[in-house]
Parts: sequence; structure tokens; C-alpha cells
Amino acid sequence: MKDLRALPAPGPLPDEGGALFLWVRRGLPLALAGIALVGLTLYGAGRGWWMLLSVAALAAAWPSFLRGEAYLRNRTAIHRQDCLWTNVLRPLARWLHQEEAWILSFCGYNNRRVREAFGGRRARRALILLPHCIQLARCKADLFTDLQSCYDCGLCPVGDYMNAVLLNRWEGRISNRSHKAYREAREYRPDLIVAVSCSDRLLKGLTKIPEIPSYVIPLSLPHGMCVDADFSLPHLFAAMETLVEPRRPPGEVHPLRREGIA
Repeated sequence: MKDLRALPAPGPLPDEGGALFLWVRRGLPLALAGIALVGLTLYGAGRGWWMLLSVAALAAAWPSFLRGEAYLRNRTAIHRQDCLWTNVLRPLARWLHQEEAWILSFCGYNNRRVREAFGGRRARRALILLPHCIQLARCKADLFTDLQSCYDCGLCPVGDYMNAVLLNRWEGRISNRSHKAYREAREYRPDLIVAVSCSDRLLKGLTKIPEIPSYVIPLSLPHGMCVDADFSLPHLFAAMETLVEPRRPPGEVHPLRREGIA
């Protein structure tokens, strides 16, 4: 029996972005609180309103400071607030021609908080969600019903991903509809999702499933649309190695077959 072919090395997780989102998410409420405190000091009339405004602004900023276990305990409420900030300011970002940068900044901010939350203890039950467009468009393998039907031809990322799944006993799904991916995630009930998709779908997924911590990886769209898309396999492998408890079994693992796509 031939050995599994060499897979991309996971390496360290890349530095996450998120500075833009954090500056807005935390900076605006703190600036508003500062203005309210100045108004409280300078104007005697309406002191109660200035005080109320400052307290409300500080309360809005406070969730952005929570980390680790405190973040996980309150994650659903915190994440819903973060998603609200993202979606409310998205039209402004679009008007400024910075919509993609704004969404990716939020994704980076989310990833950094998830990394911090699972820094002390790794996830025991993780689920990988991948989009169908990473499969070669002309490939005939029916990945929706059986992930192991991949031909491992090396022409798209699915072969390397499937070899890693077999080797490490990861749970993964490839879906052609967002609502199917959400349903499968809720049915599987993971304590962590590692999702790959385009930026718009990543934001939608983070908004739709706030109760499950998700580490997200953006797609590369070399053709400008969801056809023959690509993503960083080392990034995915690094996320699983860093955030998820290993499940690699002892002994030999059968490789996928190599037959071609026709």
C-alpha cells in the first residue's frame, strides 16, 4: 500500500487583522463617553442625560474588552452586538469603497477573539465547513453525499483536505447552500466551527450562528466568481492544529484513490 502523499505543513497561525473594526467598535463608544463626560462637566443643565449617555456608551464598549472564558460565557450576546455593528456600518463602508476591507477586518477581529478563547483549552468537537466551489468545476466526484469519493487528482484543494481528514479524523462538510451548512452545524453541535468561504458568506454565517464560536478563512476567487475557488490549506491545517484537540489515530491510514476526474 502506498503512503499518504506529503501534505502542506500547517505552520503557525497567521497574524489576524481586525484593527479597523476594533477601532470603530471600541473607539466610537469611548469617544462618545468622553464627550458625554465633558458635557457633564461643562453644562449644569441636563446632567442626568449626560450621565446616562456616558454610562450607555461605556456599556457598549465594555464587551470588546472581554477575553477568554469571560468571552465564551457571554459569547452569543457579545457576538450579536459585534455583528450588529458590522451590518449597520456596512452600507457606509460600501459607499467608501471599503466594504471588503470592513468585512475582512471584522472576520480578523472575530478570529483573534476565538484564538484567545481557545488558547487555554482546545475544542473537543470541531466541524469544518467548506463551500462547493473549491471543487474543480468539471469534476464528477459526488462530494455532497460522500466526501471520500474525491479522486485525489491534485487539481483542486479537496484532495489534500480529504487526506488530512482521513489522517486526523476531522469532521468536515462540503455544502452548496448556506442554509444547509447552518443546519448541519446545528445538528452536529460542535464547540468550534472552522469555516471557509467568500467574505460575504463568512459575515452571513457569523451573523446566523452566533451561538457557536467560528474561526473563518476567506476564499481566493481567481476567476472573480465562485468557480474553481481556492484557499490556504496551511491556514486551515494550522487552525485545526492550534485550536482543536488532536484525534489522529495510531497505525496506518488508507489513502484516497487516484483515478482522475473523468
